[in-house]
Amino acid sequence: MPWILNKSSGNKNAKKKLVVGWFSFTCSEDSTIMFLELLNDSFFDWKSKIEFRYCRFLKSKNELKDLDVAFVEGAISTQKELDSLKEVRKNCKKLVAIGACAVYGRPASQRNEFDVKTKKEIDFILKRFGYLDKVLALNEVVKVDENVPGCPMNTEKFKEILNKYLMEFKVV
Repeated sequence: MPWILNKSSGNKNAKKKLVVGWFSFTCSEDSTIMFLELLNDSFFDWKSKIEFRYCRFLKSKNELKDLDVAFVEGAISTQKELDSLKEVRKNCKKLVAIGACAVYGRPASQRNEFDVKTKKEIDFILKRFGYLDKVLALNEVVKVDENVPGCPMNTEKFKEILNKYLMEFKVV
């Protein structure tokens, strides 16, 4: 069925798709839920325009390679998350911070402002679970091209940015 193949598959008649990934770090994943809700209304339109190459909540086989856009939800609170975010950035052309945790590091980064006494009281928890000394917003670690604020994300802003990239990458 060549009409469903992506341009990258080698078929010259195939329609170009925006290759995306959706990633989640320290957060409540409320923006992921909002994205799933958007799929209720937009799936049939988006399936011909978007290739979900990495999206763990939609598929079991994921590939972090040659993404046009990475949508990243959540703050960075562990070394593993920090390393993973850097890997995501290396494998995408554009990176979009999704939600307040990714954009501002909030609310998880509130612990960055604890007084010395409180920090000492929670130190054993931070060490036990391998947390960084400081919770980071995405832009403190990597270049962020766009922000979708909100908790959960502002879905109108998300659709605006998605449409922008559909045009920029010549999908529509």
